[in-house]
Amino acid sequence: MTDGPLKVWRERDGRMLRLRLNRAKANVIDAEMIAALDAAFSEIASLSGVNAVLLDHEGPHFSFGASVEEHLPSRCAAMLGGLHALIKKMLACPVPLLVSIKGQCLGGGLEVAMAGHMIFAATDAMLGQPEIKLAVFAPAASCLLPRLVARQHAEDLLYSGRSISGQRAAEIGLAVSAHVDPEAAALGYFDEHIAGLSASSLRHAVEAAHGPFRDQVSADLDRVERLYLEELMSTHDAGEGLQAFVEKRPAKWEHR
Repeated sequence: MTDGPLKVWRERDGRMLRLRLNRAKANVIDAEMIAALDAAFSEIASLSGVNAVLLDHEGPHFSFGASVEEHLPSRCAAMLGGLHALIKKMLACPVPLLVSIKGQCLGGGLEVAMAGHMIFAATDAMLGQPEIKLAVFAPAASCLLPRLVARQHAEDLLYSGRSISGQRAAEIGLAVSAHVDPEAAALGYFDEHIAGLSASSLRHAVEAAHGPFRDQVSADLDRVERLYLEELMSTHDAGEGLQAFVEKRPAKWEHR
């Protein structure tokens, strides 16, 4: 098991790779966390005998989201580039990627979670993309959400910035199911349905079912990243919203 922002180990006789966000309160998705996740997912293709990955978290919350400071205009290009490269690498995970969520799962944290194959959510977890409240939008979520749930549900979450419960996430198909203990549910799913399968055949099944989704989202990420950096970040309100959040004051919109 490794320390730092991400714990990594194998269990279930080596058949499951465990990844655990390891900043116990907020699990902020910053450059250090992104680098740790990227390194872990870079190694998965070469791990023999692994049937699935389970991503979960220390502490009461999956993640409060990406670092707002790293999204300020002077730093956001590097931040988005790193996050989107990670999302693409997660989308290319060659075996089922299960995600267990408790507490708050917001912003960049939910984008990371949605890059997995199946989300198991706590019934009372809260999932949302609040970026619009800071006068920015969520690039990866703009590509992922409309492909995971019905368009109107996706646009509701992206335009309002509101959060929904884990139970509601399961009802609209964002989560595969909702449970009191989502980690136990994910492990139970693995034990019952995945553990006894051929690891090599699973990889072919993932490519067959998930490959087109991976390719579509990856291409769309490039489009929305350009929109974010070249157009959104040149507006007054985007910079004002982020700066107001950092300075802990109300934003003053000029609607331009």
